[in-house]
Amino acid sequence: MPLTATPTPGKSLLSPTDHALVLIDFQSQMAFATKSIDPTLLRNNAALVANAAAGFAVPTILTTVAEKSFSGPMFDEITDAFPGQALLDRTSMNTWEDAAVIDAVNRIGKERLVFAGLWTSVCIVGPVASAIDQGFDVYFIADACGDISEEAHERAVQRMIQLGARPLTALQYLLELQRDWARAETYDFTTGVAKRWGGAYGLGVTYAKTMFGASEGGHA
Repeated sequence: MPLTATPTPGKSLLSPTDHALVLIDFQSQMAFATKSIDPTLLRNNAALVANAAAGFAVPTILTTVAEKSFSGPMFDEITDAFPGQALLDRTSMNTWEDAAVIDAVNRIGKERLVFAGLWTSVCIVGPVASAIDQGFDVYFIADACGDISEEAHERAVQRMIQLGARPLTALQYLLELQRDWARAETYDFTTGVAKRWGGAYGLGVTYAKTMFGASEGGHA
């Protein structure tokens, strides 16, 4: 019997209400040694992810390691998107071993988690592996992570995929939350974030709107 297609999204696609975002150790000292991605691009992608999550009201955990004694403040691009939100500072390299973070995960109550941060091979692999072991459905935003070398980042990405985590990119995260240009209530927000932090795609949106009044899905 042939399969019957229906116009419904795949269950693995993210929506604003089905997951929590965990942003880990986007801090000065961690960024200084990050070599797998240009720091300007890293900050841009972190801003894109943070603003996408804030605009779509995705429950988000912000956590740092040794903020006062060693690693320094979290990127302004992230904290500006969540004004007044407390940062959960840790001593553990593995976020999942910090009781305050786990209390926040349990309070939010989402079985699907999305991770991004520094460094990929330590501070992202640790919680990704731990969350998967405990039955969570885990994603990570690969280009909003970085490490001390391309080798370190890529091996960490491979390891997480082998464990069952799903990789995506910062722009993919934004567009997956929108997913339909007919969603008028978030259309202007999504294109606004894309224009500011969406790289060449954002330039294209700006050009099309400015030169031709173009839009996706019939929106002006």
